[in-house]
Amino acid sequence: MGKSFEALLPDHEQFIAKQHIFFVGSAPLSGEGHVNLSPKGHDVFRILSKNEVAYLDLTGSGNETSAHLEESGNGRITVMFMAFEGPPMILRLYGEGRVVLPGTQEWEAIAPRFTLLPGARQMIVVDVHEVKTSCGYSVPFYNYEGERTTLQKWATQKGEQGLTDYWQEKNRVSMDGLPTPLGQKLSTGTV
Repeated sequence: MGKSFEALLPDHEQFIAKQHIFFVGSAPLSGEGHVNLSPKGHDVFRILSKNEVAYLDLTGSGNETSAHLEESGNGRITVMFMAFEGPPMILRLYGEGRVVLPGTQEWEAIAPRFTLLPGARQMIVVDVHEVKTSCGYSVPFYNYEGERTTLQKWATQKGEQGLTDYWQEKNRVSMDGLPTPLGQKLSTGTV
């Protein structure tokens, strides 16, 4: 049932383009830390090459993925897509991720590929070392009705300073106390 690939194929790229949601999994190196699994909506995922992808990370109540990727010797990340409509399939991208913050050269190079939504705080770029597909036979059908606008309205209402204050309060460290790149940037006062 499952198949493994060294890189994204055109069929994989077409499948990804049709999906309205994806999930990101990461974990700290410590067995005591929390495994994180985050759903991501909106048009925030881009394929940069056959072995590199990125997503625009919007403000949330936590910043776990960022902290896990920043942890020395870590970087492990899995991105998962699955079909809720049409033929069944699950597609996972296994790789090593890194955080790209606004104001960096890498941000300036990648940002034009995205519509920068209100509340965008960073990008997660993944160097993909394995693409794996599996059947998805037990995934139920769901109908896509549209994107929620709640986060964008909230971020717009907060404004630039309000978002910075929120990041300072909620996004500096993970729930396990690991520092985030955004938190490190906030502590230097360069946001």
